[in-house]
Amino acid sequence: MLLVALLNQPALASGAEIGGYFRVMTRPDFQGGDGKLGYWNLYGRLLNEGPYATVEMKLPILEQRPASSEVWTSVHMKVEGGSVGNADSGNGNLSNFRMSQLYAEAGNVLLDRVTWRVGSLETYFGDLGLYDMRPTTLFQDTVGLSARYRDERAELLLGFGDAGYALRGSEYMTVFSPGASARFQLGRHVQLGLGGQLYHEPEVTGNRYAPHSTPGLDYEDVLRGEVVQSFLEDNPGEAIAFPDPEPTSNTSYKAVATFGFGGFGPLVWNSVQASYQLVHPDNFVDETYEGETYTLYVTELTDERSVLVVGDEVQLQLIPGRLDMALAGLWGLHQDGDNAIAPSSDARSYASAVARIQTYLSPTVHLLIESSLAREISTNGNTYRNHQDSIFENDAGASDPRGLEYGDSDTRDTWQGKAGFVLNPLGPGIYTRPSLRLLYGLQHSTQNNAFGNSFVEDLDQYNEFGNVERHWHHVLALETEVWF
Repeated sequence: MLLVALLNQPALASGAEIGGYFRVMTRPDFQGGDGKLGYWNLYGRLLNEGPYATVEMKLPILEQRPASSEVWTSVHMKVEGGSVGNADSGNGNLSNFRMSQLYAEAGNVLLDRVTWRVGSLETYFGDLGLYDMRPTTLFQDTVGLSARYRDERAELLLGFGDAGYALRGSEYMTVFSPGASARFQLGRHVQLGLGGQLYHEPEVTGNRYAPHSTPGLDYEDVLRGEVVQSFLEDNPGEAIAFPDPEPTSNTSYKAVATFGFGGFGPLVWNSVQASYQLVHPDNFVDETYEGETYTLYVTELTDERSVLVVGDEVQLQLIPGRLDMALAGLWGLHQDGDNAIAPSSDARSYASAVARIQTYLSPTVHLLIESSLAREISTNGNTYRNHQDSIFENDAGASDPRGLEYGDSDTRDTWQGKAGFVLNPLGPGIYTRPSLRLLYGLQHSTQNNAFGNSFVEDLDQYNEFGNVERHWHHVLALETEVWF
């Protein structure tokens, strides 16, 4: 409604802009998978992503003139989602899409070369294109006000807003979120960027969605859903004495950095990106015992989680107009100081390398070859099932219904290879779009059936579908990817 109203205003500047991106594919899978080669982009984004579309709209209200100090303003909107009709289980339903960004910008108000933004504040230093990841993203979860200063050698950003709805959803509580970033151009060939964002959720007595901690919680009891049972075993008939939550506050943060250089010899650009995040604590979980539901506030059990990610991508022009190469690496460390007993996505490490070669048979017909190798390690014990009879391959070699391990190995090694032909109407370039691709992908993983599927994994004697061990997986893909 806002966009329609603005378009109908007679005094608006002309030149509304619409741009975006989409990818859609079909990947017949004779091995019963869901059309993706592996589980996620750690093995490279190619053949590991599903359909996706985004549309961004920019409507100038007062036109921005180059090298002018006149006031200008514009409004922006972004709609995106991961479903296309007949290409995935969502079948293109609009419930899979959302308005992810909406903001207004104004420049040269109060200060020259400063752009003010009100609304969605997301910003980042760049992409790791082979992984389709942005480790240096800031303010992705924040709505508020920012001021960005730009000149030929520097870009400075200050922002402040509220991240409460992104972090808490319908259980909203204000989460104040200030942050800043700076990027410097050190000559023609070197770029450096630094930034950070702080989150603070204040203590508010009386608000059930505000931060609280339930005294005396044991991590294993919470994990098993046995907190209330353990309390009543120690305090028979004293359900009324179950401890009340105590108000507290939460603070977390994210720091990012980037270093880039290139533009000489065969090196087009090398981009190193890093981020360290102290993950914001969870709020509460519900537990039911003997028909009664108890709310457990778990701030103290979730306030020591951190994520460190370092990535690097190199783009090389080996033979101009004939052969390009991109190399990338990614390393991540997820730690949870509260959990030392159970496998979790918050307690793991991973490392990956991806290499892609694209040779140009003609200006528009290209040959693409890509390979990747990745290792994932669970810090707190076995979480990967390497065998169809995984239960007999675990540490004890016998069933343990009370065990906290989920598999027979703490490590998953995955190799992927992809090759095929690419039609690029706009000519050479690994990231030239649009692209139409016919690709074959092959994966080998130490984990059994390491791809999205609907296989039965149990060994129940009444399992009528059977079970099989499968470490190789392959798909044939016909897909297109477009920027517009």
